Amino acid sequence: QVQLVESGGGLVQAGGSLRLSCAASGRTFSRYTVGWFRQAPGKEREFVAAISWGGGSTYYADSVKGRFTISRDNAKSTVYLQMNSLKPEDTAVYFCAATTGYYSNIPRTYDYWGQGTQVTVSS
Repeated sequence: QVQLVESGGGLVQAGGSLRLSCAASGRTFSRYTVGWFRQAPGKEREFVAAISWGGGSTYYADSVKGRFTISRDNAKSTVYLQMNSLKPEDTAVYFCAATTGYYSNIPRTYDYWGQGTQVTVSS
């Protein structure tokens, strides 16, 4: 089992940057594929990015491709989401999630979730 804690959210102006962190407990973190999802008020949770257990493969939603970068440091049991050129439409609660399966952009395929961190982008 793994527990996830997100941090790094906040208020930023459009065009700015934030780096989110997802810190995990458990010694087998390196065996998990990790994804970032986001949920805006009144909307469904949507996929943002994912990274394979070794970090060799990354996946992005079209809406963030070229602006966001996902990475991981298994020695620190942490996954990062670097968000650049932020837009007001990026405003949402951002969640990290883990699965022992392969990459997926479907929330229900992930077994473990953090509590989320709020990102607000002002225009």
